Amino acid sequence: MMGKKIMVIEDDTDIRETIVYALEADGYEVIASEDARILKSIHHIKPDLILLDNWLSDWKSDANGEQLSRQLKSDPTTSHIPIIIVSAVSNIKEVAEGGLADDFLRKPFDLKDLIWVVERFTHDGK
Repeated sequence: MMGKKIMVIEDDTDIRETIVYALEADGYEVIASEDARILKSIHHIKPDLILLDNWLSDWKSDANGEQLSRQLKSDPTTSHIPIIIVSAVSNIKEVAEGGLADDFLRKPFDLKDLIWVVERFTHDGK
């Protein structure tokens, strides 16, 4: 049985690979991307949770994680998907609230905190 499906959007290769490794080791199915273009496939992928970097340097858009989160939360077809904003910005709580995100994870983070926040939004009592 496959675990819950987590979409990771993170432009830093080391951080992205660390997140993927940690989540896969914990039994999650992970779909990772360095930019937000993967969101075009969101209805096909059907993630159970999105980990979204707030600063996506390589994407050909001015949209940041906060704006992308707000767009997803404003769309009735994706508003149910929990979104965790991941960032090193000092005002991450305000960024997450502005993006209507469900929670945030401040960089640098401990892997146990990553697993904890993901489990909070994907655990269904089993």
